Amino acid sequence: MQAFIGTGVALVTPFKKDYSVDVDALKRIVNHVIEGGVEYLVVLGTTAESATLSNEEKELVIETIVSANAGRLPLVLGVGGNNTMKIVEELKTKDLSAFQAILSVSPYYNKPTQEGIFQHFKLVAEASPLPIILYNVPGRTASNMLPETVIRIAKECQNVIGIKEAAGDIVQAMKLIQHKPKDFLVISGDDMITLPMVLAGGAGVISVIGEGFPKEFSQMVRLGLDRKVDEAYALHYKLMDSIDMIFEQGNPGGIKEVFYSLGLSEKTLRLPLVNVNDDLAKRLDTFTKEISN
Repeated sequence: MQAFIGTGVALVTPFKKDYSVDVDALKRIVNHVIEGGVEYLVVLGTTAESATLSNEEKELVIETIVSANAGRLPLVLGVGGNNTMKIVEELKTKDLSAFQAILSVSPYYNKPTQEGIFQHFKLVAEASPLPIILYNVPGRTASNMLPETVIRIAKECQNVIGIKEAAGDIVQAMKLIQHKPKDFLVISGDDMITLPMVLAGGAGVISVIGEGFPKEFSQMVRLGLDRKVDEAYALHYKLMDSIDMIFEQGNPGGIKEVFYSLGLSEKTLRLPLVNVNDDLAKRLDTFTKEISN
């Protein structure tokens, strides 16, 4: 579990202008974040536009990241959805040898009860040969995994080691931290409140902005973990405007503009996602060039 304390980044899937997966750009991005100092990589999460990737493209993304990483950092694979038995089957049959943990989102669209969420993750945990990090993101799933449900899962499912908490609610995060089992990891899934969560006892973050500016953001998290509050907040405020901007018109449109400004990839998105407007693109480009100089 020590491997997942600090900054993880939810990797994008870069596309060429013809919408095919840009393998070379993905390799550049992997090197960019590793050289920037992050602690681990998350593969095929929401930020990767996984919903628009074919099974063959998902395998290509995995192979590319595993090769580019070359064993340097721990890898977490996103395996989740709203069909419990399909996830169970995938976990039982997929080659997971390159990964150290699974990130599994709370079922979306179906809007299960808290009991349904518990029973879902109980089966997922039983099927998984790897440790599981839960993912609560009610803004996308339309249902909130409440702290009491998370604690129940953590106590009854021994291989569930943490949660990416992205409700955007610092009080809910603090309740999780207050009542969690000793070694259970509460990981921020919201870049803007990452530092307050870390200072409250959180384990770090699975970040989007940390992908664009890995040096600054991962250092902020480490300073927070070391309780160097003033230095950590100086970096937080340095990055604060960019956090607002990258999510202003949706994820990963904003962070792909940052990568475009950095010369790492095209800004191409697959429908139904579209690029940010010209005004936001210019503001992100200006910020990126200023912080990079």
